[in-house]
Amino acid sequence: MSFIFDELWKTYVHINPKVANIRHLLLNEGEEVINDHIALRTFNDPRVSIDVLAKTFLANGYQEKKEYHFSDKKLKAKHYDHPDAKMPKVFISELELEHFSADLRKTVSACLDFVTPEMTRDALFVNSGRPWKPILFSTYEALRLESEYAAWIYAWGYMANHFTVKINHLKKYSSVSKVNDFLEKNGIVLNHAGGKIKGSPEVFLEQSSTMANKQLVEFSEGKKEIPSCYYEFAFRHKLPTGEEFPDFIADNANKIFESTNMH
Repeated sequence: MSFIFDELWKTYVHINPKVANIRHLLLNEGEEVINDHIALRTFNDPRVSIDVLAKTFLANGYQEKKEYHFSDKKLKAKHYDHPDAKMPKVFISELELEHFSADLRKTVSACLDFVTPEMTRDALFVNSGRPWKPILFSTYEALRLESEYAAWIYAWGYMANHFTVKINHLKKYSSVSKVNDFLEKNGIVLNHAGGKIKGSPEVFLEQSSTMANKQLVEFSEGKKEIPSCYYEFAFRHKLPTGEEFPDFIADNANKIFESTNMH
């Protein structure tokens, strides 16, 4: 299983090298960088649904834990845990296509015609990139007007949308606000949607994230700079039972999704 996360990390860092820079900044401060969770994006088409992407993780000991709904972004998500607490959580979301225009549904369906059952049976489909080609910037822009999320998948395909530093394991930067200050002092742009800190001790989860860096993508019309991946930071507070909060908060995640919006 660690091999799959290693491959996801390699692709993620290749797409957004600044993520590796942030990790090195923390390591240079003597911090231990532990991954809290990864996130994957997809569509609720049966060829590539959450359940299809989850097979890789379920086959390696992960268990489905909780379902989440995001009505304004027309998304559903599930998260998965491994019995080994050292393994990162996996958060998979999907766009609910039935709530979108016929044009968007037609575009997505045409892309997914490139996806074969053989592809999705491969454990590394979750890191396979974009099976469809070519891609048009005009199509990307049309999708973006309806859903930034759909446009992101159209451009990048299947890969980790983000990794997450677990602040609980940091010593010098032991809170979200301290991490945010450290990042901004180093010129990192944060996601301000809903405030720099999403969540609170009262809901037992606090999160922040960088804005996705723009990277060049080859479209039929030429290379264009678009948002790629981002880095997230999470602090899990203890429940009255003494255990760490194990889930996700839909209101937090709703704003974290906007880290890949065009800016």
